[in-house]
Amino acid sequence: MSEMLKASGLFKSYKMGQTKIEVLKCLDFSVRAGQFVAIVGASGSGKSTLLHILGALDEPDAGSVQFEGKRLDKFRAGELNRFRNKMVGFVFQFYHLLDELNVLENVMLPAMAQSSTIGWLRRRIGAKKHAKSLLERFGLADRIGHKPYQLSGGERQRVAIARALMNKPALLLADEPTGNLDSETGNGILGVLEELNNDGQTIVMVTHDDRIAQRAHNVIRLADGKIV
Repeated sequence: MSEMLKASGLFKSYKMGQTKIEVLKCLDFSVRAGQFVAIVGASGSGKSTLLHILGALDEPDAGSVQFEGKRLDKFRAGELNRFRNKMVGFVFQFYHLLDELNVLENVMLPAMAQSSTIGWLRRRIGAKKHAKSLLERFGLADRIGHKPYQLSGGERQRVAIARALMNKPALLLADEPTGNLDSETGNGILGVLEELNNDGQTIVMVTHDDRIAQRAHNVIRLADGKIV
């Protein structure tokens, strides 16, 4: 398997008043294509910050991230936007679905975001078909017209995963994807992620729970901003 993602010498800190809090400390990390990697650590260990930097949602103070051999800090703003929209899918603990849109519309959002108005009119039929196929795969065919507030937590997270996969990203980043769910529902979400990985999807998942982390192929432990 080829190396897809490589982080080298990452430092990240935040200021709280007069206090400087170091979150990541000279961290090195890599992911190969097709891996399912779990980053596990206690609250405040830096795991979510690392995930956000890997997905170009945040920038390190020092160090670099390479995706398929290209450094993200060398990308122009437009290139970074395309990277986040096309190459990476994000799944968050609290879903971040839009209640004013129905399930199908929420899933289609990433495809809409990467198109001009005219381009979207041309692509809309194909995008709608793809979104429906994702929802059917995750057992949500009968929920297409529902609003997010009409769904259970597990259903909302499956919608969020479908949305993350809409643009067929090379990399799926999941930040505590089961953290807001009961154990049975969370287990179902982990099953979805395992199935995706079995089909070749590269996944990096953050969790504070060792039992959940063990479902991944590779487990990286983070403490005080360092891999231990």
